[in-house]
Amino acid sequence: MRGRTKYLFALMLGASVGACQTVPKIPPSAADEPPAAGSWRATATDADKERIRGWYSSWEAALADARAKGHGAEIDREGVLLQPMAALPNAHLPAGDYRCRTIKVGAKGRGGLSYIAYGWFRCRVAPEQGLSSLTKLTGSQRPVGLIFPDHLKRQIFLGTLELGDEKMAVNYGSDRMRDMAGLVERIGDNRWRLVLPAPAYESLVDVIELVPGG
Repeated sequence: MRGRTKYLFALMLGASVGACQTVPKIPPSAADEPPAAGSWRATATDADKERIRGWYSSWEAALADARAKGHGAEIDREGVLLQPMAALPNAHLPAGDYRCRTIKVGAKGRGGLSYIAYGWFRCRVAPEQGLSSLTKLTGSQRPVGLIFPDHLKRQIFLGTLELGDEKMAVNYGSDRMRDMAGLVERIGDNRWRLVLPAPAYESLVDVIELVPGG
């Protein structure tokens, strides 16, 4: 499976397998300060920078929508997992295999479900290009991407979404409906979450819980 993951990243980042791999640089907008080379700001699309900047507003709207539609008790049962300000210091997500589950909060359209909690799947974190990769290995919707350092309480995930029986990830930045951006945060001992504000499909916020284990 590790070889498959590396192949996915070679395609996503526009490098050939076995070649020296580098993260592509997407020019920043004129309003941004020049980003450091290799940083998430140098890599992210303008749309994904906006997602990261608006993470708290997205989460507030998602929780308000879900509570208004009767899901307050379910939200409260999840505790810190669904509390926007619960991030703890030392956000580093160690390499290894993880159990992971997704909760979708808030609905994009009138007919959508405002709260969906899925069961456990498998995820993997691995060293990649001097950073870390995060890959959801099972399930019908599978984020695949890189984790960039940011500050003490968060790292930044940039990646794309694999769907169904697809065997490779699309290049980051080539399809805005597949691009993903989020915050990696530690919320307890051996417990992390990936918060994906304003995803392209279905929800207002996706929260992926990660705990060590196969």
